This record gives sequence, structure tokens and C-alpha cells, in this order.
Amino acid sequence: MTKRTIIYVLLTLTAAAAAFLFLNKKPPETNPTISPSPSPQNNEVAVLFLGDVMLSRGVAYQIYQNNDLYYPFYNIRALLQQNDFVFANFESPLIPGRQIHTGEMAFRVDENLAPVLKGLNFSILSLANNHMLDFGQKGLSNTLKILDENKIQYIGAGENYQEAHQYKILEKNDIKIAFLAYNDNDVILATNEATENRPGTAFMDLGALKMDLAEAKKSADFVIISIHSGTEYEENPNNRQIKFAHAAIDSGANLVIGHHPHVVQPIEKYENGYIFYSLGNCVFDQAWSKETTEGIAAQIVFTKNEIKDIKILPLLIENYSQPKIISQNDNQETFQGIINRLKLPVDPIFSF
Repeated sequence: MTKRTIIYVLLTLTAAAAAFLFLNKKPPETNPTISPSPSPQNNEVAVLFLGDVMLSRGVAYQIYQNNDLYYPFYNIRALLQQNDFVFANFESPLIPGRQIHTGEMAFRVDENLAPVLKGLNFSILSLANNHMLDFGQKGLSNTLKILDENKIQYIGAGENYQEAHQYKILEKNDIKIAFLAYNDNDVILATNEATENRPGTAFMDLGALKMDLAEAKKSADFVIISIHSGTEYEENPNNRQIKFAHAAIDSGANLVIGHHPHVVQPIEKYENGYIFYSLGNCVFDQAWSKETTEGIAAQIVFTKNEIKDIKILPLLIENYSQPKIISQNDNQETFQGIINRLKLPVDPIFSF
């Protein structure tokens, strides 16, 4: 065997070993590049609300290509840590399996990304969406198990109806915030609804909404409703979104947070609450249109008795996976386009 052949063999073995280690490695307990959170006010809670987070398909490819489990969150990792809690719609089940290729519509996420989410301060996830059962009841059950193991709360899905409709509470500084999530039945198969004897997601039903809200309000200072509803890629909410969101506020919810359209939709001040019809994409690989690479994060500060401040942070997704915060100085045209589509209410509570 020649010296050149020996070197080639060694290089090949090294590359193969590196690929194996990456696909099977566990993330560190913390990401050393993340800045620590600032000291919170002792009478406030800051919650960061994000849009659709999809870590499959093209996003998973970018993670692999860059050999970095934290890659999608590179530009917003400090923002995630600077809030007390982070909420997002998690658009894929956690289950082992083959690579998902571009163009496929059944998503899945490797289990080793769950500790990454935990380390990045993801506190509670909505699972009430049209992709949570892409790998059937097995995929959903495994997702619940992995999130439980990583101490990440979830709403809108469960092993039965009761679990899917169970509110969850985030608490800090004696401020309790309850979360519930619902999936519109026009975006998913009827068999994906949780029943007494079947795992699934909580469906949008006005009767169930009122009952769930009444229970949540007994234990919390604020109640937040997440809905997965709307017409994909449309810039305005449809009647189903509006009707359910208004009913939620009328029944005592303080905020409604919407997902599914994959584009930013307006924010409405309705009665004593606020409705975000769609936050748009946060982490997604839909780079085929300008609008699907845009989204917003909403940084909302709660006191014991009121919503004190809502800061809007426009996002632009780069590299098929990486959201970054943009300002007027960075990209005035994109920034202003997002703000215009929000049709922000005239209310001093909003800033950006």
C-alpha cells in the first residue's frame, strides 16, 4: 500500500467518523456562547412569543451541513435568554428516522434537538398544529415523552382529550400565566383530534374553549390562547380565525397568539385583549417567497395586574433556517413592510 493510499484511507475514515459522531452526539447542557439573562424586575415577567418553529427538512440539512445543533438560533440566542420564558409553535414531532428531503410535507425532528431547545430557554410549546401527527400517534407520543424528559411544557396535544385540553402555567415573581392551544379542524384530518381514547390535538370548539378557559382562570392571573388556524400565505385573517379569537377574548383570555399562515398577519386590539392573528415563520425553510422568510417575535411584559408592554421585533430568515432581528437601520424596506402588514392598533403599549 502506497503512502498516498494510506493517507486517503485515513482521511476517509476520519470523515466517516465525524459524520457518525455528529448524528449521534448529545448537545452540551448549556451553550457557552449564550449571554446570561439580565436580572429581571422583581414584579414583572417577560415572555417571548415566536411563530412557527420547524427543525426538519431544509433546516435539519443546514444543521447537519454546519455541524452545529444550535445553528438555526445563532442570531437570536441572546434574545431567547433575555426573557423569562419563551413560547413557540413547534411544527414537527420528535422521533428518530430518515432524513426528510426538500419538498416533502411530513416533518420529523431528531430527539437530540430537545435539549438544545431547553438550553435556549424554550419553556412551553404549542403542539396543536397540522404536522404534529405526521408520524402518527407514535410520533406524537414520543414527542410528549421527550419533552417531558427535557422538562419543556407543552399544550394542545396529549394522549387523550383531557391531556390535550389541559392548561399549563408558567410562574415567576408571583405572576401566573396559563396557556391553552387549539388546532383548526379545517387544516388537519378529523382523526388527528384527541378523544377520550385516542392521542391527538385539541380542536377549535367554542364550547370546549369556554370550559377550558373557565378552569384556567381559576389558577392564573392571565390566560393566553394559541390557535393554529387561517389560510396559508394570506395576509389577512379569515372568518374562522376572527370568530374564535374574539370568542376567546370575550370568554376571558388576555391574548390570542396565531400560527399556520406562514406569513405575518395583523394585530388587533379587541375589547380588553390583543390578538396576533399570525406571527409568521420563525425557523423555517420556505425561502421561495419574501413573505415566508419574514415573521415577528413579540416580547410581552406582564405585571401582576396588567400587560405592561408589547415590543414587536421583525424577523428575517436567512440560510433557509436562521431568523435574525432587523431594524429600520438594517433593512428599512423589509422592516417597514412587516410593520405595515401588522396594522398595529393605536395604543401606547406597542413599541418596536
